[in-house]
Order: sequence, then C-alpha cells, then structure tokens
Amino acid sequence: MSEKHIYKVIFINRDEVYEVYAKSVYQGDMYGFVIVEGFIFGEKSSIVLDPGEEKIKAEFEGVERSFIPLHEVVRIDQVERKGVAKVFTVKESSKSNISSLYAPEK
Repeated sequence: MSEKHIYKVIFINRDEVYEVYAKSVYQGDMYGFVIVEGFIFGEKSSIVLDPGEEKIKAEFEGVERSFIPLHEVVRIDQVERKGVAKVFTVKESSKSNISSLYAPEK
C-alpha cells in the first residue's frame, strides 16, 4: 500500500513569504533548486473564499512544476493534511527573523 504525502513548503519570493502545499518536493537535476510539483489548493465548491489563497492559486494556475532556488526555501514539512495556502509580506524590521540571502536592487 502506497502512502500519499503532503508537503508544506515555505519560501521567499520578492519580499513575500509563500506557504504552499504540494504532493511532491525533491531536489532537481539543476543544481541549487528544489522542485515543487502537484500544488494543492482548497476545493472549488467551497462557499468561503480566502483572498490570500485565491491570489496564490491564480499565480500558480497552469504550473506543473516550480523550481525554487534553494537559498529562498525557509522550511519544508511533511504534514498529514493540507492547510490554507498563504502569502504575506516580510516586514523590514529588526524583529523579523526571516530574511533572503539575495535581494535584487529595485
């Protein structure tokens, strides 16, 4: 009997922290990238809509596989069930414990 795993992946993208759920996460052949496949979002028949999850769902619509730079990954957890996908802005303060190694100049 094969077990189905769900992974929660937290990563930084353009000064925002993304928390997504996926069916598969692994190191790819392209050095320095983590591959995330099979994004999992809430049911379309759900009456209550979360604007944060809808934003992520729209951004990853049609994406089969995402290559995330290893240095932007904050955490990967194997979880029992899916939660709500989120995106939030990293606050530029001394109290923030999340930072990016590479920040392109604006």
